[in-house]
Amino acid sequence: MPPGRPSRETVYRRFAAAIAELQRFGGLPRPAEAAAIWDDIWHLEAHNSTAIEGNTLVLREVAVLLDQGRAVGAKDLRDYLEVLGYGEAARWVYGQAVEPGDWCGDGFLTVTEVRYVHQLAMSKVWEVAPHPDAGPDEGPGAFRRHDIQPFAGGMTPPAWTDVAAQIHEWTAVTDRFGHDVRSRKIIAEDIPVELARLHCDFERIHPFLDGNGRAGRLVLNLVLVRLGYPPAIVFKRDRSGYLAALDRADNGDPGALAELIARSVIDNLHRFVVPNIAGPARLVPLRSLANQEVSYDALRQAARRGRLDAELSSDGTWRSSQHAVRAYLQNRHRREKKS
Repeated sequence: MPPGRPSRETVYRRFAAAIAELQRFGGLPRPAEAAAIWDDIWHLEAHNSTAIEGNTLVLREVAVLLDQGRAVGAKDLRDYLEVLGYGEAARWVYGQAVEPGDWCGDGFLTVTEVRYVHQLAMSKVWEVAPHPDAGPDEGPGAFRRHDIQPFAGGMTPPAWTDVAAQIHEWTAVTDRFGHDVRSRKIIAEDIPVELARLHCDFERIHPFLDGNGRAGRLVLNLVLVRLGYPPAIVFKRDRSGYLAALDRADNGDPGALAELIARSVIDNLHRFVVPNIAGPARLVPLRSLANQEVSYDALRQAARRGRLDAELSSDGTWRSSQHAVRAYLQNRHRREKKS
């Protein structure tokens, strides 16, 4: 473990603390209640999850495409359609997760939902770039009818004849997991490891002929938001680490993947959610108070020097408030004028 990097167990404890804090603030806001929060997450997720698969659109192009329906830049049509499809699927995921539709019933997750997520994500791009080996019954939302060779890291998908049974079993396991979390049979610190196992198992099954990575990350986020947690975003820059973590999870060690998921949920909570739902006097993690005017590193340094009213919690997280940051910035501006 690199010097100064918190242990994996510390990350899991911070995950649990972040979720508890979110619940104290009243939980995850619905998309209709806080469109700005969800739009920022939407842009980042659609950009990074498709970029991991080779999409060339930059974040600004993704935002314009999703918000305005305009294709800026001079990219392949396929790239635009991939992002549009992913964006549509992510929007559906966010809405259904917080306000489940009729497909879910009293359950936590259904096979129908898994297939529909894939259908939304892949239908647009499939019209111009279908998988070259796809048969008439292997389009978006349909399980594959081809066997897939083992991947470079050793992950071996099952024969296509076993896919339906295995994805039904995977969904049943996920459904039990969701109910166990809601009934608190699983403690919060253990949730990231269970999420990592579920995500790895889905990717190992590889239920569709194409688009399994995108569908798997969307379904992971459906699980997360249905639990009341922010979505996880795997950034393009972390692609190699993410794939290596999947391979390690496939070989029985889900720790690296669990840590990646936990860190992403914590970061998204602190970056997007907490600053928008916490009152100005509430103590929140210092990272969530950083903005264009002052960086997290500057705030942390000010807290250490006693120039910012802040507290260091037992897990090593600095906490302060919007009021305290405003007071610190006002004092800093006065010092700069005097000098």
